[in-house]
Amino acid sequence: MLLRSLFLPSGLQFRGFHYSASLAKLVPFKLADIGEGIAEVEMKEWYVKEGDKVSQFDNICEVQSDKAAVTITSRFDGVVKNLLHDVGSIVKVGSVLVNIDTDDAVDDAPSAESPSQAESTPSTPASTPSTVTHGSTSGKAIATPAVRRIAMENNLKLSQISGTGKDGRVLKEDVLRFLGQIPPASSESTPTKPASSPVAPVTIVKGEDKVVPVRGYTRAMVKSMSESLKIPHFGYDDEIYFDQLVKLRGQLKHIGKEKGVKLSYMPIIIKATSLALSKYPILNSSIDGNFDNLIYKAAHNICLAIDTPGGLVVPNIKHCEQKTIWEIAADLNKLQEAGAKQAIKSEDLAGGTFTLSNIGAIGGTYAIPIIFPPQVAIGAIGKIQKLPRYDAHDNVYPAHVVKFSWAADHRVIDGATIARFSNLLKDYLENPALMATELR
Repeated sequence: MLLRSLFLPSGLQFRGFHYSASLAKLVPFKLADIGEGIAEVEMKEWYVKEGDKVSQFDNICEVQSDKAAVTITSRFDGVVKNLLHDVGSIVKVGSVLVNIDTDDAVDDAPSAESPSQAESTPSTPASTPSTVTHGSTSGKAIATPAVRRIAMENNLKLSQISGTGKDGRVLKEDVLRFLGQIPPASSESTPTKPASSPVAPVTIVKGEDKVVPVRGYTRAMVKSMSESLKIPHFGYDDEIYFDQLVKLRGQLKHIGKEKGVKLSYMPIIIKATSLALSKYPILNSSIDGNFDNLIYKAAHNICLAIDTPGGLVVPNIKHCEQKTIWEIAADLNKLQEAGAKQAIKSEDLAGGTFTLSNIGAIGGTYAIPIIFPPQVAIGAIGKIQKLPRYDAHDNVYPAHVVKFSWAADHRVIDGATIARFSNLLKDYLENPALMATELR
C-alpha cells in the first residue's frame, strides 16, 4: 500500500483497482456573444451573491447593451465563488462574469450562453439567455453534460425526450417534466420575475453638475441618429380627417373588449399604412451598405417609436401585411406593456422596414421625423383635434383632424411618390369602407 501511494496524485484515494477524485472545479463563466454585433454591455444587476448555490437556468445577472437588456442564466449547478464586475461597469464580450464551483462535467469547447425565445422578465427587454449545446449531425440528442448525467442516473434515453430548447436541445426541465417531477409546460403563460420600478429621474443638486454615462437605449439612439445625418431628408405634411374613423372605432370597441384587446386608432393606421406600402413598395425598401442596391422588402415590419422610462425605443410589429387589425392591436398592446416595463425583446427591435411615430400620444400636432436607417421613409402622427372645417355645401362643422408628417430619403424617393402615398393613406383612413375592400 505504501508503494502504491507513492504513485497516486494528490487528492486521489485508492479503492480496490479504481481511482476516484472530487470532480468539483472552479469554472469561469464568460459573457458570450449575445448577437446584433454587440461587443460590450453594461452590468445592470446581479441576481446572485458570493456563496449562493445556483442551478442550471437560474438567473445570474442582467446586462444592458445598446439595443436591449439581457438576463444571463447559469449553465452549471454549483456555488458562486466571486463576482468579477460591479454594477454599472462595462463588460466586454468574452470576459469572465463569475466563477462557479461545480462538479458538472464541462465541455472542452468554450462555454457560452445565447438568447432563447423565452419571455423576457419585466426589467429586461430581450430574450433570456440559456446554455448552448453543440449540435450533432448524427441524430444524437443535443444536451449539456449535466442534463445527460441526470438522464443516465434515471436510466433514460435522451432520444425519447422532446427537447424544448433552441434547435431541439433537451433541457433540464424537459427531463424533470418527463419524470413527472415538474408539471407540464403551459403555452398560455410564462413565469416572469416581479416588475421593477421605472428608471428614477436624474436629481440635480443645486450648484453641482451631474455626469451620467450614456447607456442603453439612449446610446443606441445616438448611433442611429448620427447615421441619419447622412441622409438628405425630404419632408411632406398633410392633414387627414378622422370623422369616419372615430365612428368605426366606436362601433368596434365592444368587440375589442370581448377579445381582450384594446383597440386604439394606431392598429387601423398601421394596417392602412401597410396597404399603402403594397402600392408604393419603394417606401418599404432599404439601401445596402455601399449604396449599390435598393432592397424591396417583402415583409411590412412596421416600427413604432415608443417612449419608455429608459428612453426612446423603436420595436416593430412583424408582417403587418399578413395580419388583421385585431392581430396588430394585440401585438401593439404587448409592445406598449413591455415598453412600460423596459421588457422589449431584442427580436422585436430587429428587422424593421418602415417607421411610424405617434407624437400625438404626448400631445404634439406636427413633428419633423428623422429616418431610421437603413429605412428610407418615416411618418409622424399628431394628436386628434376638433377643428372647424367646411363641408361640401360650405357649412362649417367640427372635424376630427390629425396632422401627418412624412420624411423620405430624397436619394431614392421623390416628392411626387411620397405625396401619392400620403394621398392613398388619406383615402383609406377617411373612407374605411374603401380600406375594407382592400383587406385580404
